[in-house]
Amino acid sequence: MPTHNPVSVCLWFRVMGPDSAPGPAVPWRKVLWERQPFPDNYVDQRFLEELRRNEGIRQYRYWAVVKEAGFVGQQLSCVAIFITLWLYMEQGLLSPVTLLWTSLVCSLLGYGLHQLLSSKVESCSEPRTHLADLQSAAIFLSFTFGFSPVLKTLTESVSTDTVYAMSAVMLLAHLVSFPYAQPSPPGILSLNAALFASVCLASRLPGALHTFAMLSCALLVFALWPCLLQRLRENTPSQFTGVCVGVCIAGVGGLGSQSPGGAVLLALALGSVTLLCPLLLVRLQRHKDNIHGPWDEAEIHEDLSHFLH
Repeated sequence: MPTHNPVSVCLWFRVMGPDSAPGPAVPWRKVLWERQPFPDNYVDQRFLEELRRNEGIRQYRYWAVVKEAGFVGQQLSCVAIFITLWLYMEQGLLSPVTLLWTSLVCSLLGYGLHQLLSSKVESCSEPRTHLADLQSAAIFLSFTFGFSPVLKTLTESVSTDTVYAMSAVMLLAHLVSFPYAQPSPPGILSLNAALFASVCLASRLPGALHTFAMLSCALLVFALWPCLLQRLRENTPSQFTGVCVGVCIAGVGGLGSQSPGGAVLLALALGSVTLLCPLLLVRLQRHKDNIHGPWDEAEIHEDLSHFLH
């Protein structure tokens, strides 16, 4: 029978404690370079003292979120307005000349307002000249007008159902990939998807002039309008809200003149996006529970750029 020295047994209990737990004689230190009589996963009672909950969580206000969601609603309404104009042209209720003149007037008014708002923001940077803007517009319109007969016959070998399906998918891709946080300039994927859908729909119109008018309208709605709306959001927030509401009303009203059922679905979608989803976001915010503590990865806040030179 092995015998134990009573002194060593007392020291063992003093160091390790009764249930193989460290006693108070050897305090635990949060270090890795020193051998300690503790398991590797041991922590003391001070471990949870550094627990922090919901650090840096942004608290949302309902009407502020509704205001930001208005950009999503108006973009959905812009797609509805574009489809409504296409339906009017397909049925012969809207002539391409009328659409071209209306687009020209709206473009000039929007360009003037954009320049007025940009002068307040780009005072320190060098803005684009009016001549450069005119050259860009002339190049686009010239190429579009020249290729309109080709675009008109682009999808002759494709069935109409396939063209409509591709247009619907591309317009949905436009809405999903649209950069709502910073829409000026529009995203490449979003703009290309919208123009692709416009070409598909315009190819089903009666003549080449109809195709040219529809593509010019698509450029105005999907490329230029978001840039102007972003300026309004930055400089005149109150007018921005009114414009978004007006666009949504125009979208529902225009689509209702062609399809009452489609107008009802659009109104329900707008209500869900601009009213219901912000409410859910604000309500679910109270259930958010992010914890931070000593187990988080280390973050270096010091500027280390001078070490790279």
